[in-house]
Amino acid sequence: MENSHVKTAKVFKAFCDEKRLAILELLQSGEKCACVLLEKINTTQSGLSYHMKILCESGVVEARQEGKWTHYKLSEQGCIEAFTLLKSITTPQTGLEESCKCG
Repeated sequence: MENSHVKTAKVFKAFCDEKRLAILELLQSGEKCACVLLEKINTTQSGLSYHMKILCESGVVEARQEGKWTHYKLSEQGCIEAFTLLKSITTPQTGLEESCKCG
């Protein structure tokens, strides 16, 4: 089982690359075949595979095989989990402050 920091890092790794953000934007309009993504994104097939592996491992994107091509779409559940993660790590927790013992 992955610890929460490993899972969180995978999600944010998916969002920290320009090409992956462009892919996510393309997937907003629905499922896309890898061949379509290759046409739209300036990368090689191996480059696309690398980016899609990271996006799928994050849980934000789902893949399905159809013949020799893979089709990708945004994962509704994965997107909800990513949103929840961002909200949880950016929401201050009041009453848990530690006082400085430096001086």
